[in-house]
Order: sequence, then C-alpha cells, then structure tokens
Amino acid sequence: MTLAQAVRQVLPSVRADLERLVRIPSVSADPAAAPHLRASAEAAAGLLSGAGLPEVEIRTVPGGQPAVVARRPAPPGAPTVLLYAHHDVQPPGDLASWDSDPFQPAERAGRLYGRGAADDKAGLAVHLAALRVHGDALPVGVTVLVEGEEEIGSPMLAEFLGACHDQLRADVVVFADAVNWTADVPSLTTSLRGGATVTVELRTLDHAVHSGLFGGPVPDALTALCRLLATLHNERGDVAVAGLARGTADPVDLTEARLRADAGLLDGVQLTGTGSLTGRLWAAPSITVIALDAPATKDASNTLLPVARAKVSLRVAPGDDADRACEAVKAHLRAHAPWGAHVTVTSCGTAAPFTVRTGGHAYRTARQALTEAWGTPALDIGVGGSIPFVTAYAGCFPDAEILITGVEDPDARAHGANESLHLLTFERACLAEALLLRNLVA
Repeated sequence: MTLAQAVRQVLPSVRADLERLVRIPSVSADPAAAPHLRASAEAAAGLLSGAGLPEVEIRTVPGGQPAVVARRPAPPGAPTVLLYAHHDVQPPGDLASWDSDPFQPAERAGRLYGRGAADDKAGLAVHLAALRVHGDALPVGVTVLVEGEEEIGSPMLAEFLGACHDQLRADVVVFADAVNWTADVPSLTTSLRGGATVTVELRTLDHAVHSGLFGGPVPDALTALCRLLATLHNERGDVAVAGLARGTADPVDLTEARLRADAGLLDGVQLTGTGSLTGRLWAAPSITVIALDAPATKDASNTLLPVARAKVSLRVAPGDDADRACEAVKAHLRAHAPWGAHVTVTSCGTAAPFTVRTGGHAYRTARQALTEAWGTPALDIGVGGSIPFVTAYAGCFPDAEILITGVEDPDARAHGANESLHLLTFERACLAEALLLRNLVA
C-alpha cells in the first residue's frame, strides 16, 4: 500500500476526530470556557495515546491553559521530530454572521465549517493522520505538543518551555499553523511578522455632560480618540509611527484582483499603503484598531463622553524588535493626543518576528514532500501573522530545524465568521506530513 492509499484509508477516522474537537468550544480568551479547554486537552491526549504514542500527559503551568505533550522515542540513529499544533480557538464573534453553528461542524461544497476546523485543530488532525499511517513502523522519534493558549498570545510560554524543556528537545520542528499559497499550491512559510497589542485610554472630562449645553468648545473623549487613532496612518494608508522597520518580500505572483477576492474587499474600496502587495503583507508593519469601548448605537444619548478606549494591534516586520516597536507606538499615541486630552497607553503583550533558516535537510525534505503531495512545486512565502511559540522555541533550541507548514488556504477565514477547512487541502497536508516523516531518514 502506498502512503497516499494509507492516508485515504485513515482519513475518515481523522475527519471524525477533527469534528469531535471542533464541537468543543475551547475559547482561551473566555475565562468561563476553562472547562472546555480542559475537555479539549483531554480529547487531544486520548487521540494521541490512541495513535500509538506511549507517553502522553496534560501539562499546565500556574496561570496557564492546559497543553498536551506526547512522545515516542526515536529508533536508534533516527532524528526526533516535534509536531506542534494548538487546541484553543478564537471566540466565534457575532453568531449572526455564521451560516451555521460555529461549534457544530458542517460540510458545504468541499469545505468543513466550524471554529477551529482550520485554525488549528486541523493541525492536530494532520499529525494524527501521519501517526496513524505509520503506526508501529514510525521511522522517527516523535513529540507532539498541542498548546492551549496560542490564540491569546501564549502568555505563559516562557514558564512552559522551562517546565518542559527536556521533553520538547527535537532535531526538527513542524509548526502546522500557517497557510498555503492557494488550495492547489502548497507553501512553506519562511518569515513571520511579530505582533504587539496596546490599549489606549483617552480622557477629556471628569464626568459626562449634556452635548447641547457644552458641545462646541468642550471636546468629548470619543471624537478625540478617533482623531488620535487616525494619526497612526498617513493619507496613503502606510503606518505613520516613526522608527518602525520595513523590509522587502519576494513579489511571487499576487495580483490585486486575487488579493481583493481573497480578502472579500467591497467594490470601490481601495487598497491601503504603498509598495508591493507581498511587501505590505509580509515585510511591512501594519496597525489595526481591533476594538473600541464606546456606547452602542442603540444606547447612545446626546452626551459628551468623558472617556473612551481602544485596543490597537501592531504587526511588526521581520528583523524588527517587537518590544521596541510597541514602545514606539505607545510614544506616538502619547505625543499626538488632540486638544490636550489625557492619554494612557498600556501594553498587552508582544510576539517577536521570525525568519526561518532554509536549505537544511529537513527543509529540502519538506519541500519535496509538499510537491509530491500536491503534484505541484511548493513555494516559499511570508505570512503576516505571528506564532509566539516559534520564536520562543528557536531561542531555546537554536540547532533545531524549524518548518512552518499549514492546512489553511486563503479562503479559510481563520479568526472570522465561517472559518472552514478545504478538505482536499487537508488530505494533501496529511500526505505531505506522512511523506516527511518517512523521508527524513531516507
């Protein structure tokens, strides 16, 4: 039996297990979901044990979410491969924006819909498929790490790596948490932007007042905050914060038409920023206002608000320092407060950018495996997002070869409504990982 045939044989059981995982609302950002995070970790642990890994445990550091560490020692002379995924998911957001229940997996037109179906419970499912295909003939040592707090920035990462340092040592690491160039063209991610988030609070009054009595000479906090946030970009849409690094990226073959379609950009809405499209996506800083604390329109009254808050997300170019970039954004917000408004800015955490070392044995083997599984050459791409565990792991184990692969395609809509997994891409990703584990010792 070929590996491709073996993958097709195990795929129904793996798909069923993925659907079982999607039904668990393991939202790490929600303190009330703690029992679901535990249930999700227990489910992952049971699946890994059933896949033939003899050492499986759920690990939790104080203040952290449960993670699963499962191991099978390497045969003599064979390398050890660490397979990474995370079992926590983003909140579903507005349920009215979903076409089906986010925690009830549903198949439509060759895609499996549900929160976590792509990001990143599918990553764990790919690992399960590769393990089941090889069974007792697994040619390499394997450690599987299924993190439980990636979607909140892995705040207890340093403590976790310290507690599990010896268990997590590996020669090769596969982070199955990225995207492919298209559903039909596989990719290895070779750069990640870093990230930082800040909360800005702006005050103009010590209490709310009637807009009819005081509006005009007296500034309200929400209008002032809108003006402050607008200073983060110039008229072209480039980030206007001084001191942030900006690099360049391989333009590959990304057209404006494809980018508009992938993003769902409305007709007439212009793209922002300058430079190549891949440069803007992968190698330039970006800033997004991701939340506002302000009255809902249905609750609004004619009042000058005394205080308003916003959460601002920064993506940091590869090669930049995320902590320094975060301080630059904070300094910009303080310096540009309109009308003498009082501004307080607090950091909510950072994640360092990362650039993969390419050209090693594992990298070459992975490219060959992806090319064979898809039937088309694999591309090296950058990704605009962050995976905190990548940089942290590389710092602890600088000699390990790091591979960043993915199950997603551009229409996966991770973090948004109607997140989905392209099922043919999923099958190909399972085959590619099975080939990689076999060929690393060839």
